[in-house]
Amino acid sequence: MSLKFRADVVVAGGGPAGICAAIAAGRLGCNTLLIERYGFLGGMSTIAGVYPWMTFHTEQGRQVIYGIAQEIVDRLVESGGSPGHLRDTIGFVHTVTPFDGEIFKLLVLDMLREAGVKVLLHSFVDEVAAVGNRIKSVRAATKGGKVDIAADMFVDATGDADLAFLAGAPVFKGRDSDQQMQPMTMKFRMRGVDTPAIKERILAEPENFYPKTPIDELHELPLTGIQGFYREWQQSGLPIKRDQVLLFVGPEHDEVLVNCTRVQGLDGTDVEDLTRAEEEGRRQVMMMARFLKECIPGFEQAVISSVAPQIGIRETRRIDGLYSLGAEDVIEGRKFADVIAKSGYPIDIHDPSGAGVTAAWIKGDGAYDIPYRCLVPRGVDNLLAAGRCISTSHEALATTRLTPSCMATGQAAGTAAALAFQAQVRPAEVDINELQQALRRQNAYI
Repeated sequence: MSLKFRADVVVAGGGPAGICAAIAAGRLGCNTLLIERYGFLGGMSTIAGVYPWMTFHTEQGRQVIYGIAQEIVDRLVESGGSPGHLRDTIGFVHTVTPFDGEIFKLLVLDMLREAGVKVLLHSFVDEVAAVGNRIKSVRAATKGGKVDIAADMFVDATGDADLAFLAGAPVFKGRDSDQQMQPMTMKFRMRGVDTPAIKERILAEPENFYPKTPIDELHELPLTGIQGFYREWQQSGLPIKRDQVLLFVGPEHDEVLVNCTRVQGLDGTDVEDLTRAEEEGRRQVMMMARFLKECIPGFEQAVISSVAPQIGIRETRRIDGLYSLGAEDVIEGRKFADVIAKSGYPIDIHDPSGAGVTAAWIKGDGAYDIPYRCLVPRGVDNLLAAGRCISTSHEALATTRLTPSCMATGQAAGTAAALAFQAQVRPAEVDINELQQALRRQNAYI
Protein backbone atom coordinates (compact mmCIF):
# COMPACT_ATOMS: atom_id res chain seq x y z
CA MET A 1 0.00 0.00 0.00
CA SER A 2 1.38 3.41 -0.95
CA LEU A 3 1.78 6.28 1.50
CA LYS A 4 -0.48 9.29 1.03
CA PHE A 5 0.14 12.99 1.67
CA ARG A 6 -2.11 15.99 1.28
CA ALA A 7 -1.03 19.62 0.84
CA ASP A 8 -2.41 22.94 -0.37
CA VAL A 9 0.57 23.52 -2.67
CA VAL A 10 2.99 20.92 -4.01
CA VAL A 11 6.27 21.98 -5.59
CA ALA A 12 8.08 19.41 -7.73
CA GLY A 13 11.81 19.99 -7.94
CA GLY A 14 14.13 21.24 -5.20
CA GLY A 15 16.43 23.43 -7.25
CA PRO A 16 16.73 27.20 -6.79
CA ALA A 17 13.32 27.82 -8.41
CA GLY A 18 11.55 25.15 -6.38
CA ILE A 19 13.19 26.25 -3.13
CA CYS A 20 12.02 29.84 -3.61
CA ALA A 21 8.54 28.72 -4.71
CA ALA A 22 8.08 26.53 -1.65
CA ILE A 23 9.39 29.18 0.76
CA ALA A 24 7.06 31.79 -0.76
CA ALA A 25 3.99 29.55 -0.54
CA GLY A 26 4.83 28.41 2.97
CA ARG A 27 5.32 31.95 4.24
CA LEU A 28 1.87 32.85 2.93
CA GLY A 29 0.37 30.22 5.22
CA CYS A 30 -0.15 27.37 2.77
CA ASN A 31 0.46 23.76 3.71
CA THR A 32 3.34 23.26 1.27
CA LEU A 33 5.24 20.13 0.27
CA LEU A 34 8.47 20.12 -1.76
CA ILE A 35 9.50 16.97 -3.67
CA GLU A 36 13.14 16.41 -4.67
CA ARG A 37 14.62 13.34 -6.37
CA TYR A 38 18.11 13.61 -4.85
CA GLY A 39 19.18 13.40 -1.21
CA PHE A 40 19.88 17.13 -1.05
CA LEU A 41 18.50 20.35 -2.47
CA GLY A 42 19.98 22.89 -4.86
CA GLY A 43 19.29 21.52 -8.32
CA MET A 44 21.90 22.34 -10.95
CA SER A 45 23.71 24.55 -8.40
CA THR A 46 24.64 21.50 -6.33
CA ILE A 47 24.00 18.34 -8.34
CA ALA A 48 25.69 19.69 -11.50
CA GLY A 49 28.15 22.17 -10.00
CA VAL A 50 26.70 25.28 -11.66
CA TYR A 51 28.83 28.08 -10.20
CA PRO A 52 28.83 31.02 -9.57
CA TRP A 53 25.33 32.50 -9.70
CA MET A 54 25.07 35.08 -12.44
CA THR A 55 23.65 37.63 -12.31
CA PHE A 56 21.54 39.73 -9.94
CA HIS A 57 22.47 42.93 -11.81
CA THR A 58 22.23 44.65 -15.16
CA GLU A 59 25.27 45.23 -17.35
CA GLN A 60 25.44 48.73 -15.86
CA GLY A 61 25.53 47.38 -12.31
CA ARG A 62 21.94 48.01 -11.16
CA GLN A 63 20.53 45.19 -9.04
CA VAL A 64 17.19 43.90 -10.38
CA ILE A 65 16.75 40.63 -8.48
CA TYR A 66 16.05 40.81 -4.75
CA GLY A 67 13.40 38.94 -2.71
CA ILE A 68 14.07 35.43 -1.45
CA ALA A 69 17.05 35.12 -3.81
CA GLN A 70 18.81 38.03 -2.13
CA GLU A 71 17.80 36.75 1.30
CA ILE A 72 19.57 33.47 0.50
CA VAL A 73 22.69 35.39 -0.48
CA ASP A 74 22.53 37.53 2.68
CA ARG A 75 22.22 34.46 4.88
CA LEU A 76 25.06 32.75 3.03
CA VAL A 77 27.24 35.80 3.66
CA GLU A 78 26.33 35.73 7.36
CA SER A 79 27.27 32.05 7.61
CA GLY A 80 30.53 32.38 5.68
CA GLY A 81 29.08 30.68 2.61
CA SER A 82 29.48 33.56 0.14
CA PRO A 83 31.38 36.84 -0.26
CA GLY A 84 28.24 38.33 -1.82
CA HIS A 85 28.08 39.89 -5.25
CA LEU A 86 31.51 40.44 -6.82
CA ARG A 87 32.66 42.05 -10.06
CA ASP A 88 32.77 39.61 -12.97
CA THR A 89 36.41 39.64 -14.08
CA ILE A 90 35.45 38.04 -17.39
CA GLY A 91 33.28 41.07 -18.09
CA PHE A 92 30.43 39.06 -19.61
CA VAL A 93 28.11 40.39 -16.90
CA HIS A 94 28.62 43.00 -14.19
CA THR A 95 28.59 40.70 -11.16
CA VAL A 96 28.75 37.08 -10.18
CA THR A 97 27.89 35.56 -6.81
CA PRO A 98 30.22 32.83 -5.54
CA PHE A 99 28.79 30.44 -2.95
CA ASP A 100 29.70 27.36 -0.96
CA GLY A 101 27.43 24.57 -2.18
CA GLU A 102 27.58 22.57 1.05
CA ILE A 103 26.56 25.53 3.20
CA PHE A 104 23.83 26.35 0.67
CA LYS A 105 22.36 22.82 0.91
CA LEU A 106 21.87 23.12 4.65
CA LEU A 107 20.84 26.77 4.69
CA VAL A 108 17.88 26.25 2.38
CA LEU A 109 16.66 23.32 4.47
CA ASP A 110 16.64 25.69 7.44
CA MET A 111 14.72 28.31 5.47
CA LEU A 112 12.16 25.78 4.27
CA ARG A 113 11.65 24.48 7.79
CA GLU A 114 11.18 28.05 9.06
CA ALA A 115 8.51 28.56 6.38
CA GLY A 116 6.69 25.40 7.51
CA VAL A 117 7.43 23.49 4.31
CA LYS A 118 7.54 19.68 4.37
CA VAL A 119 10.39 18.28 2.27
CA LEU A 120 10.47 14.82 0.70
CA LEU A 121 13.92 13.89 -0.59
CA HIS A 122 14.77 10.76 -2.60
CA SER A 123 11.36 11.09 -4.28
CA PHE A 124 10.99 11.06 -8.06
CA VAL A 125 7.65 12.15 -9.54
CA ASP A 126 6.77 9.73 -12.32
CA GLU A 127 2.96 9.77 -12.52
CA VAL A 128 0.24 12.42 -12.55
CA ALA A 129 -3.42 11.74 -11.86
CA ALA A 130 -5.68 14.32 -13.51
CA VAL A 131 -9.41 14.78 -13.83
CA GLY A 132 -10.29 16.95 -16.77
CA ASN A 133 -7.87 19.87 -16.80
CA ARG A 134 -6.93 19.61 -13.13
CA ILE A 135 -4.16 17.63 -11.48
CA LYS A 136 -5.57 15.74 -8.50
CA SER A 137 -2.35 14.14 -7.29
CA VAL A 138 1.15 13.11 -8.25
CA ARG A 139 2.84 9.82 -7.52
CA ALA A 140 6.49 9.68 -6.51
CA ALA A 141 8.73 6.63 -6.58
CA THR A 142 10.68 6.17 -3.34
CA LYS A 143 12.76 3.48 -1.65
CA GLY A 144 9.70 2.58 0.42
CA GLY A 145 7.39 2.29 -2.58
CA LYS A 146 5.03 4.67 -4.28
CA VAL A 147 3.87 7.84 -2.51
CA ASP A 148 0.65 9.58 -3.54
CA ILE A 149 0.56 13.33 -2.97
CA ALA A 150 -2.68 15.26 -3.47
CA ALA A 151 -2.96 19.05 -3.58
CA ASP A 152 -5.03 21.94 -4.88
CA MET A 153 -2.13 23.72 -6.60
CA PHE A 154 1.09 22.45 -8.16
CA VAL A 155 4.32 24.15 -9.20
CA ASP A 156 6.55 22.52 -11.81
CA ALA A 157 10.12 23.44 -10.89
CA THR A 158 11.67 20.27 -12.32
CA GLY A 159 13.70 22.13 -14.95
CA ASP A 160 12.47 19.64 -17.55
CA ALA A 161 8.73 20.45 -17.31
CA ASP A 162 8.20 16.89 -16.06
CA LEU A 163 4.97 17.68 -14.24
CA ALA A 164 3.49 19.59 -17.17
CA PHE A 165 4.50 16.83 -19.59
CA LEU A 166 3.06 14.05 -17.44
CA ALA A 167 -0.15 16.06 -17.00
CA GLY A 168 -0.58 16.30 -20.78
CA ALA A 169 0.19 20.02 -21.11
CA PRO A 170 1.76 21.07 -24.41
CA VAL A 171 5.55 21.48 -24.23
CA PHE A 172 8.36 22.45 -26.60
CA LYS A 173 11.99 21.43 -26.95
CA GLY A 174 14.96 23.25 -28.45
CA ARG A 175 15.06 25.57 -31.41
CA ASP A 176 12.14 25.65 -33.81
CA SER A 177 14.10 24.56 -36.89
CA ASP A 178 15.35 21.19 -35.65
CA GLN A 179 14.51 20.84 -31.92
CA GLN A 180 18.23 20.75 -31.12
CA MET A 181 19.02 21.89 -27.57
CA GLN A 182 21.95 23.67 -25.98
CA PRO A 183 24.75 21.24 -25.07
CA MET A 184 25.21 19.59 -21.69
CA THR A 185 28.32 20.21 -19.60
CA MET A 186 30.03 18.07 -16.97
CA LYS A 187 31.53 20.57 -14.57
CA PHE A 188 34.44 19.78 -12.27
CA ARG A 189 36.65 21.48 -9.71
CA MET A 190 40.41 21.62 -9.37
CA ARG A 191 42.42 22.60 -6.27
CA GLY A 192 46.02 23.70 -6.00
CA VAL A 193 45.61 26.30 -8.73
CA ASP A 194 47.96 29.30 -8.66
CA THR A 195 45.31 31.93 -9.43
CA PRO A 196 47.74 34.90 -9.08
CA ALA A 197 49.77 33.36 -11.93
CA ILE A 198 46.63 33.26 -14.07
CA LYS A 199 45.91 36.92 -13.32
CA GLU A 200 49.50 37.81 -14.28
CA ARG A 201 49.06 36.06 -17.62
CA ILE A 202 45.78 37.93 -18.31
CA LEU A 203 47.47 41.28 -17.58
CA ALA A 204 50.48 40.35 -19.73
CA GLU A 205 48.47 39.04 -22.71
CA PRO A 206 45.02 40.71 -22.70
CA GLU A 207 44.56 39.92 -26.39
CA ASN A 208 44.46 36.21 -25.51
CA PHE A 209 41.34 36.68 -23.35
CA TYR A 210 37.70 37.72 -23.69
CA PRO A 211 37.52 41.26 -25.14
CA LYS A 212 35.25 42.53 -22.35
CA THR A 213 37.69 41.49 -19.59
CA PRO A 214 38.03 44.60 -17.35
CA ILE A 215 41.81 44.80 -17.72
CA ASP A 216 42.06 48.33 -16.28
CA GLU A 217 40.31 47.20 -13.08
CA LEU A 218 41.94 43.79 -12.75
CA HIS A 219 44.82 44.89 -10.49
CA GLU A 220 42.33 45.86 -7.78
CA LEU A 221 39.74 43.11 -8.23
CA PRO A 222 39.61 39.61 -6.78
CA LEU A 223 39.74 37.20 -9.70
CA THR A 224 36.31 35.62 -10.14
CA GLY A 225 36.36 34.30 -13.69
CA ILE A 226 38.63 33.71 -16.68
CA GLN A 227 37.59 33.29 -20.30
CA GLY A 228 40.19 32.94 -22.99
CA PHE A 229 43.51 31.19 -23.42
CA TYR A 230 42.38 31.19 -27.06
CA ARG A 231 45.81 30.39 -28.44
CA GLU A 232 46.41 27.46 -26.11
CA TRP A 233 42.97 26.06 -26.85
CA GLN A 234 43.39 26.30 -30.62
CA GLN A 235 46.70 24.45 -30.36
CA SER A 236 45.29 21.72 -28.10
CA GLY A 237 43.48 19.70 -30.75
CA LEU A 238 41.00 18.44 -28.16
CA PRO A 239 37.83 16.88 -29.66
CA ILE A 240 35.52 19.23 -27.73
CA LYS A 241 33.45 21.69 -29.74
CA ARG A 242 34.16 25.00 -28.04
CA ASP A 243 36.47 27.91 -28.72
CA GLN A 244 38.01 28.88 -25.37
CA VAL A 245 38.73 27.99 -21.77
CA LEU A 246 36.14 29.08 -19.19
CA LEU A 247 37.02 29.02 -15.48
CA PHE A 248 35.48 30.45 -12.31
CA VAL A 249 37.49 30.97 -9.14
CA GLY A 250 36.35 29.86 -5.69
CA PRO A 251 35.02 29.48 -3.22
CA GLU A 252 38.62 28.88 -2.01
CA HIS A 253 41.48 30.99 -3.35
CA ASP A 254 43.26 28.02 -5.01
CA GLU A 255 40.09 26.44 -6.40
CA VAL A 256 38.47 26.76 -9.81
CA LEU A 257 35.28 25.48 -11.38
CA VAL A 258 35.98 24.30 -14.93
CA ASN A 259 33.15 24.91 -17.39
CA CYS A 260 34.69 23.54 -20.59
CA THR A 261 33.19 20.18 -21.48
CA ARG A 262 30.46 20.13 -24.09
CA VAL A 263 28.20 17.19 -24.95
CA GLN A 264 26.05 17.94 -27.99
CA GLY A 265 23.21 16.37 -29.92
CA LEU A 266 21.66 14.51 -26.98
CA ASP A 267 18.31 14.89 -25.22
CA GLY A 268 18.35 15.41 -21.44
CA THR A 269 14.89 13.83 -21.14
CA ASP A 270 15.88 10.58 -22.89
CA VAL A 271 17.37 7.96 -20.55
CA GLU A 272 19.69 6.46 -23.16
CA ASP A 273 20.93 9.89 -24.25
CA LEU A 274 21.48 10.87 -20.61
CA THR A 275 23.47 7.71 -20.02
CA ARG A 276 25.69 8.46 -23.02
CA ALA A 277 26.06 12.08 -21.91
CA GLU A 278 27.23 11.12 -18.42
CA GLU A 279 29.96 8.86 -19.85
CA GLU A 280 31.07 11.32 -22.52
CA GLY A 281 31.10 14.19 -20.03
CA ARG A 282 33.40 12.30 -17.65
CA ARG A 283 35.77 11.37 -20.49
CA GLN A 284 35.98 15.03 -21.44
CA VAL A 285 36.71 15.97 -17.80
CA MET A 286 39.86 13.84 -17.88
CA MET A 287 40.93 15.36 -21.21
CA MET A 288 40.39 18.88 -19.90
CA ALA A 289 42.24 18.31 -16.62
CA ARG A 290 45.25 16.92 -18.48
CA PHE A 291 45.22 19.86 -20.90
CA LEU A 292 44.99 22.43 -18.10
CA LYS A 293 47.91 20.87 -16.18
CA GLU A 294 50.11 20.64 -19.26
CA CYS A 295 49.24 23.86 -21.09
CA ILE A 296 47.76 26.53 -18.77
CA PRO A 297 49.95 28.52 -16.33
CA GLY A 298 48.94 28.10 -12.71
CA PHE A 299 47.71 24.52 -13.12
CA GLU A 300 51.07 22.75 -12.84
CA GLN A 301 50.31 21.45 -9.31
CA ALA A 302 46.51 21.32 -9.64
CA VAL A 303 44.43 18.19 -9.12
CA ILE A 304 40.79 17.31 -9.68
CA SER A 305 39.03 17.79 -6.34
CA SER A 306 35.48 16.91 -7.42
CA VAL A 307 33.37 16.11 -10.45
CA ALA A 308 29.68 16.99 -10.49
CA PRO A 309 27.45 14.03 -9.55
CA GLN A 310 25.33 14.70 -12.64
CA ILE A 311 25.94 16.34 -15.99
CA GLY A 312 24.63 19.91 -16.22
CA ILE A 313 21.62 20.42 -18.48
CA ARG A 314 20.95 23.79 -20.07
CA GLU A 315 17.81 23.05 -22.04
CA THR A 316 15.12 20.40 -22.41
CA ARG A 317 11.33 20.81 -22.32
CA ARG A 318 9.60 24.12 -21.64
CA ILE A 319 5.90 24.78 -21.26
CA ASP A 320 3.63 26.36 -23.86
CA GLY A 321 2.33 29.17 -21.69
CA LEU A 322 -0.19 31.97 -22.06
CA TYR A 323 2.73 34.05 -23.33
CA SER A 324 6.08 32.98 -24.73
CA LEU A 325 8.94 35.36 -23.97
CA GLY A 326 10.91 36.00 -27.15
CA ALA A 327 14.37 37.19 -28.10
CA GLU A 328 13.09 40.65 -29.05
CA ASP A 329 11.40 41.01 -25.66
CA VAL A 330 14.76 40.41 -24.01
CA ILE A 331 16.97 42.47 -26.33
CA GLU A 332 14.61 45.45 -26.38
CA GLY A 333 14.25 45.32 -22.60
CA ARG A 334 10.47 45.13 -22.89
CA LYS A 335 8.20 45.94 -19.98
CA PHE A 336 4.93 44.12 -19.29
CA ALA A 337 1.89 45.05 -17.21
CA ASP A 338 1.92 41.59 -15.62
CA VAL A 339 5.63 41.63 -14.72
CA ILE A 340 6.56 39.31 -11.86
CA ALA A 341 10.37 39.37 -12.19
CA LYS A 342 13.18 41.17 -13.98
CA SER A 343 16.52 39.98 -15.28
CA GLY A 344 19.66 41.67 -16.52
CA TYR A 345 21.35 38.55 -17.92
CA PRO A 346 21.96 38.67 -21.70
CA ILE A 347 20.97 36.03 -24.21
CA ASP A 348 23.71 33.40 -23.96
CA ILE A 349 23.22 30.51 -26.39
CA HIS A 350 25.77 27.71 -26.35
CA ASP A 351 25.58 26.44 -29.91
CA PRO A 352 23.67 23.11 -30.06
CA SER A 353 25.98 21.82 -32.81
CA GLY A 354 28.85 24.28 -33.31
CA ALA A 355 31.74 25.52 -31.17
CA GLY A 356 30.72 29.03 -30.22
CA VAL A 357 28.40 31.03 -28.01
CA THR A 358 25.89 33.56 -29.35
CA ALA A 359 25.36 36.52 -27.04
CA ALA A 360 23.00 39.50 -27.27
CA TRP A 361 22.84 42.27 -24.70
CA ILE A 362 19.79 44.08 -23.36
CA LYS A 363 19.08 47.61 -24.56
CA GLY A 364 17.56 50.49 -22.63
CA ASP A 365 18.02 50.27 -18.86
CA GLY A 366 19.64 46.85 -19.15
CA ALA A 367 16.75 44.76 -17.80
CA TYR A 368 13.73 43.00 -19.28
CA ASP A 369 10.47 41.96 -17.64
CA ILE A 370 9.27 38.37 -17.25
CA PRO A 371 5.46 38.40 -17.47
CA TYR A 372 3.29 36.25 -15.23
CA ARG A 373 1.69 34.63 -18.30
CA CYS A 374 5.02 32.83 -18.95
CA LEU A 375 4.43 30.85 -15.76
CA VAL A 376 0.91 29.70 -16.65
CA PRO A 377 0.76 26.63 -18.92
CA ARG A 378 -2.00 25.96 -21.37
CA GLY A 379 -4.17 22.92 -20.79
CA VAL A 380 -3.82 22.46 -17.01
CA ASP A 381 -5.88 24.62 -14.66
CA ASN A 382 -4.00 24.25 -11.36
CA LEU A 383 -0.35 24.24 -12.43
CA LEU A 384 2.36 26.90 -12.57
CA ALA A 385 5.89 26.62 -13.94
CA ALA A 386 9.05 28.10 -12.45
CA GLY A 387 12.70 28.21 -13.42
CA ARG A 388 14.16 26.76 -16.60
CA CYS A 389 10.88 25.35 -17.94
CA ILE A 390 8.80 28.55 -18.12
CA SER A 391 7.32 29.61 -21.47
CA THR A 392 9.98 31.15 -23.71
CA SER A 393 11.50 30.78 -27.13
CA HIS A 394 14.73 28.79 -27.52
CA GLU A 395 16.62 32.10 -27.64
CA ALA A 396 14.99 33.69 -24.59
CA LEU A 397 15.52 30.51 -22.58
CA ALA A 398 19.23 31.29 -22.86
CA THR A 399 18.73 34.06 -20.28
CA THR A 400 15.78 32.93 -18.14
CA ARG A 401 17.57 29.62 -17.39
CA LEU A 402 20.21 31.33 -15.23
CA THR A 403 19.96 30.73 -11.47
CA PRO A 404 18.99 34.19 -10.13
CA SER A 405 16.25 34.47 -12.76
CA CYS A 406 15.03 30.99 -11.81
CA MET A 407 14.91 32.04 -8.16
CA ALA A 408 12.83 35.09 -9.07
CA THR A 409 10.31 33.14 -11.17
CA GLY A 410 10.18 30.52 -8.42
CA GLN A 411 9.21 33.09 -5.82
CA ALA A 412 6.54 34.44 -8.17
CA ALA A 413 5.14 30.97 -8.93
CA GLY A 414 4.96 30.00 -5.25
CA THR A 415 3.28 33.28 -4.36
CA ALA A 416 0.76 32.92 -7.20
CA ALA A 417 0.01 29.31 -6.23
CA ALA A 418 -0.72 30.42 -2.66
CA LEU A 419 -2.98 33.26 -3.81
CA ALA A 420 -4.83 30.96 -6.22
CA PHE A 421 -5.38 28.41 -3.46
CA GLN A 422 -6.60 31.01 -0.97
CA ALA A 423 -9.00 32.58 -3.48
CA GLN A 424 -9.99 29.18 -4.93
CA VAL A 425 -9.34 30.35 -8.48
CA ARG A 426 -7.24 29.04 -11.35
CA PRO A 427 -3.70 30.48 -11.59
CA ALA A 428 -4.78 32.17 -14.83
CA GLU A 429 -7.40 34.07 -12.79
CA VAL A 430 -5.08 35.37 -10.07
CA ASP A 431 -5.40 39.15 -9.71
CA ILE A 432 -2.11 40.48 -11.10
CA ASN A 433 -2.17 43.60 -8.93
CA GLU A 434 -2.62 41.49 -5.82
CA LEU A 435 0.21 39.20 -6.93
CA GLN A 436 2.54 42.13 -7.59
CA GLN A 437 1.71 43.68 -4.22
CA ALA A 438 2.39 40.36 -2.49
CA LEU A 439 5.76 40.09 -4.26
CA ARG A 440 6.72 43.63 -3.27
CA ARG A 441 5.88 42.81 0.35
CA GLN A 442 8.37 39.93 0.02
CA ASN A 443 11.03 42.42 -1.18
CA ALA A 444 10.89 41.24 -4.79
CA TYR A 445 11.82 43.92 -7.33
CA ILE A 446 9.34 44.26 -10.16
